Amino acid sequence: MLEFRHEQHALFGPAGNSEDFYDEGNRTVYQVPDWLKKHGLEAFEYQCGRGVKISDDAAADFGKMAKEKNIRLSVHAPYYISLSSVEKEKRDNSIDYILRTLRAAKCMGADRIVVHSGSCGSITRAEALRLAEDTLRRAIKAADENGFGDIRICPETMGKVKQLGNITEVIKLCRIDERMLPTLDFGHINAQSLGRYNTKEAVAEIFDAVYDKLGAERCRNFHAHYSRIEYTRAGEKKHRTMDETEFEPDFEPIAELIAERGLTPRIICESAGTQTGDAVRMQQMYRLSRKAVRYE
Repeated sequence: MLEFRHEQHALFGPAGNSEDFYDEGNRTVYQVPDWLKKHGLEAFEYQCGRGVKISDDAAADFGKMAKEKNIRLSVHAPYYISLSSVEKEKRDNSIDYILRTLRAAKCMGADRIVVHSGSCGSITRAEALRLAEDTLRRAIKAADENGFGDIRICPETMGKVKQLGNITEVIKLCRIDERMLPTLDFGHINAQSLGRYNTKEAVAEIFDAVYDKLGAERCRNFHAHYSRIEYTRAGEKKHRTMDETEFEPDFEPIAELIAERGLTPRIICESAGTQTGDAVRMQQMYRLSRKAVRYE
């Protein structure tokens, strides 16, 4: 069985580059590691949402620079992946997009990729889940055959009501292979549930479910996304910033639970344009919660 590196504490970082990254004169991905180090962050999620466009050589160079600054990397796979499409061609193409993402991750030394599961569309959630499970099994087989079996695939909880990817569904997808980690997007979870997951007690239910179904290792080391999200009755509408406190969820109860339970996830901030600064604030909340636990 493959052994994965586990962190001693939760790691924080942004998804892609924030507005102030460019405002300060930065232009290329090669400037990201120094930028993150300056802000005291330890993680970064490289964005391939609109396609895997980075070359092998560029990915390797970026990965080397990130490693020198002790930045842990993940890669977000293309948004148009649909594991649950009723069209076989789209499901087969999704496997190819996953392989391209894994290749980029391998070149840059990233140890995990985040994957959207798709939509329910006109079919039932049960049928969509069955299709997604089949596609994901084939993707894992293809990943192993291509030498990518050491990179963890992380299905993400989704934010729209009609999307596949609630907590239960993501957990079921992760049960396909013990190497898989759930990506718990707390903003998505809250938006899809129309506001149910915005208390410490409700977030505890999420962690309990992951522990019960996936075990201690994956509960301790899950992948995560966070931002406040504006939502309607259809679920997610728009990502917001931490300063926009009229939107949910709050991060404080999440930070407190992570500290109290000794969990060590990698938490990627997806705030709208302020993801670096908000990741720093999230890290500070977590460290204060961790300190409080130590001295209670």
